[in-house]
Amino acid sequence: MTAKTGTTGTTGKRARRIRHALAVVATVVAGVLLPLPADTAFAAAGHDERGAYVGAAGMVTYEVHLPPGYRPGASLPVVVALHGCGMTGFGVGSMKDMTRFNQVADAKGFIVVYPSQDPLRNLLRCWNAIDPRHQQRDSGEPSLIAGATRQVVERYGADARRVHVAGASSGAGMAVVMAVTYPDVYASAASLAGGEYAFDKVKPDPGKVSPVDTAKLAHAEMGPRARQVPLLIEQGDADTTVPPWMADRLASQWAALDDLAVDGRLDGDVDDVPDATAHVDAPEERPYTRTRYTARGGGRVLIEKYDVEGLAHKWPGGGSGPFADPLGPDMSSLMWDFFAAQRLP
Repeated sequence: MTAKTGTTGTTGKRARRIRHALAVVATVVAGVLLPLPADTAFAAAGHDERGAYVGAAGMVTYEVHLPPGYRPGASLPVVVALHGCGMTGFGVGSMKDMTRFNQVADAKGFIVVYPSQDPLRNLLRCWNAIDPRHQQRDSGEPSLIAGATRQVVERYGADARRVHVAGASSGAGMAVVMAVTYPDVYASAASLAGGEYAFDKVKPDPGKVSPVDTAKLAHAEMGPRARQVPLLIEQGDADTTVPPWMADRLASQWAALDDLAVDGRLDGDVDDVPDATAHVDAPEERPYTRTRYTARGGGRVLIEKYDVEGLAHKWPGGGSGPFADPLGPDMSSLMWDFFAAQRLP
């Protein structure tokens, strides 16, 4: 009898596991794989949960970091952090470990999302920002990242007006793509060692295609959703992977795009001449120059650019991993300070 009861219990557990698996499959077929259930017992300490989003373009997995004191419906801001080539969002060699965004989130009170690129889409785990198939709304990787973002906002009751996207290297290129394709989802964006939208048009011969040309392409992609999306740009002057001129072009492109977003005309509403410049040389940090760009006549900062001296293709003030530079400035905190001032209209 004891043996029979044990067998029945094992069979019951197996049946429950099968039913659970079938439920997951059914959810995937429906188009969305829900995140793991939140365990509010950990909310006081802050914790991580994993989930995935499935759409017509495939699947993207991600990890969510919830800061201490998180409670459902708290309406916290969100930062979506996109890794570079040869990295993951939350595994070995991760964006999470490199940026230390979790520590900043715990101190400031926001949610962080770390999507991971599927190696089946790119063997080097690069985001495909320079592929035209991944530069449009509702298709390719932008649709997956936006889908995951919306899923997190809904699942955790986040503030949909305070969602931001940051990226490093290929992730920086994709962060710029996200700001162009989903300006109604992301209040602001940040690019660390990245390039402009539609950089594939530039790559063969940068002298033949101007930042204004690619800004027009970005404005056309924004379409009726066109708006000025505040952008932070960071670049190391010793970076040989993404040379500094790419950051300069991005600033010029974004100024032209901000100009076009006002009335569809290039008439000087915004230009790529800095409105404020500061040189910072603090102890235990690499010196850097910060430039800020505003609209004609002043107003809020639309572009904030950091040029860091002696920095290679790495994240300044980073934590661990091959692309982390322990010397400041603390770019993760600077990004958050920039994000914290932005929200969707």
